[in-house]
Amino acid sequence: MTQDMCLRKAKVNQKLKIKSIAAEGELGRRIRDLGLIPGTEVHVIGKAPLRDPVALRLKDFTLTLRNSEADHITVIPLED
Repeated sequence: MTQDMCLRKAKVNQKLKIKSIAAEGELGRRIRDLGLIPGTEVHVIGKAPLRDPVALRLKDFTLTLRNSEADHITVIPLED
C-alpha cells in the first residue's frame, strides 16, 4: 500500500500524484494557478543543494516550489 506524504519529502526522480492541497487563501490560489491540483501527476526532477527549492515536471513544463509551499501539498507515490 502506498503511503501519503508531504511533497517536501519526495525524492529526486520520484513520480507522484497530488492527493490534496492544504493551503488556504492567496497561497492556495497561487499553488492551484500553477496547475498543482488534486489528481495531477508530478515528477520530482531535482532539488537545490540545501533542499530548497524543489523542481517539478508536470504536464509539459517545469516549475520550482519553495519547501514552505511544498509543505501544503500531500502526494501519493506512483509505482512504475
